[in-house]
Amino acid sequence: MRIVVPERAVGRLGDAWRACVGTGRFELALRRDYQDSLALVQREIGFRHIRGHGLLSDGVGVYQPYEHQGSSRVRHAFTYVDQVIDAYLDLGIRPFVELGFMPAALASGDQTVFWWRGNVTPPRSWREWAELVRATVAHLVDRYGLDEVRGWPIEVWNEPNLKEFWHGADADAYHRLYEVTAHAVKEVDAELRVGGPAISPGADEWLAPFAEFVTARSVPVDFVSRHAYTSGPAQHVPFGVHQTLAPAATLLEQFASPRRHLRGTALAELPVHITEFNSSYRPDNPIHDTAFHAAYLAPVVAAGGDLVDSFSYWTFSDMFEEQGVPTSLFHGGFGLLTHRQIKKPTYHLYAFMARMGPEVLARGADHLVTRDGTGRVTVLAWAPVDVTGREPVPERHPLALSIPLPGAAATSAFMLRSSVSEEAGNAWAAWCEMGRPRSPRPRQLDALREAAEPARTHRSLPVADGRVELDLTLARHEVTLVEITAVVDETPPWWDERRLLGLPPDGADPRERG
Repeated sequence: MRIVVPERAVGRLGDAWRACVGTGRFELALRRDYQDSLALVQREIGFRHIRGHGLLSDGVGVYQPYEHQGSSRVRHAFTYVDQVIDAYLDLGIRPFVELGFMPAALASGDQTVFWWRGNVTPPRSWREWAELVRATVAHLVDRYGLDEVRGWPIEVWNEPNLKEFWHGADADAYHRLYEVTAHAVKEVDAELRVGGPAISPGADEWLAPFAEFVTARSVPVDFVSRHAYTSGPAQHVPFGVHQTLAPAATLLEQFASPRRHLRGTALAELPVHITEFNSSYRPDNPIHDTAFHAAYLAPVVAAGGDLVDSFSYWTFSDMFEEQGVPTSLFHGGFGLLTHRQIKKPTYHLYAFMARMGPEVLARGADHLVTRDGTGRVTVLAWAPVDVTGREPVPERHPLALSIPLPGAAATSAFMLRSSVSEEAGNAWAAWCEMGRPRSPRPRQLDALREAAEPARTHRSLPVADGRVELDLTLARHEVTLVEITAVVDETPPWWDERRLLGLPPDGADPRERG
């Protein structure tokens, strides 16, 4: 059955899908290869903000206690902070500031998370914590300007509902942390944006008490944040895990959850930011590297902006290290890129989205059709996936569309198709075929980068009554981008294809030579 795409737009495709992207711990951005990877992502996708852990952890060195003339003092040092944020701004991306974790010298306990030991206990002194927050935010304003920093959302902590990230998963202690932090931010400037509670999936019961607390105590909150994942418990193997997955629609249900739980509260109309989302929350799950993953997330990336103000893919690169230093090229990192700048299929899903137009003409279970101001029509289409692993999807998935090219007097259109699948644009598959080398040689890396590029085809399509009939057959786990542009034929009247090989003009006596 052919789907008739209407000529009139049915909506707008906003920027929520690329409003933010996640990153590894803050100081990783000091590395040249990190900055090179981010530069590539920015050229081809163009995220607006970037969020990661550890701004106030010891590795960044902001909190520096010392003794002088018999008294204890603190210096707030921003050497690394400046270097990282300078690099971000040079690359056209701004911070989505996460305030955490606790400096060890300011912490009330020694509980840490990750191998780089981010401290997750409350401060031993709330006054010193407030001073640290004020000093950090004031420094950002002084260095980058108030108008600039007002555009940087400031989030208080990360997943305090989990005991791994906040001592005892104590909601009351988090409420106090939020109150002290939010007031400290607003003391620098009342128009700076601060929010939380940055909870993980399965903790929506935190939202209503958070709303009640900030409302009762007149604590400022400018946005609500939450995370979204669909993976089940980890099944451990050496240097990795495997997990079951819920259907991708579960992610969209999680996106909608904050507004549902906050209905009727003072926070009901606030912006909602999904500051982390992915299939698995584990960076050592190889599902992130596969063509399946791109097709799995395609309907989420295409539709998520209808539900929230931003949803941040976790993360842009495999330079992440929550589970330690990578043990091989494809170690199951979250990233759109491997740590050697090899693109994954999900990277191309985002790069395809970056080429979509702002006007939405049609949405479906397996496609999104848009148009830009020049009349170029773009189709993002994806094959269905089976998350159970027990019901294999068809090897071929057909999609037939009738697409309008309004106002075009052309009789033909140019179609460019870019695709990733199990067979195309799939560096993971190529790496497996190479025998999964842990440290690929330069020639292998070059081959993997070539294998990672989408398959591209093109052809001419006839235009009849202002419409193009587009027939696609998608391979297993394929995500494809089709770009259709009306042709303005500028072929000169004397052009004759036959003459490329020196043959006489069409219809001329073959004995004549022109």
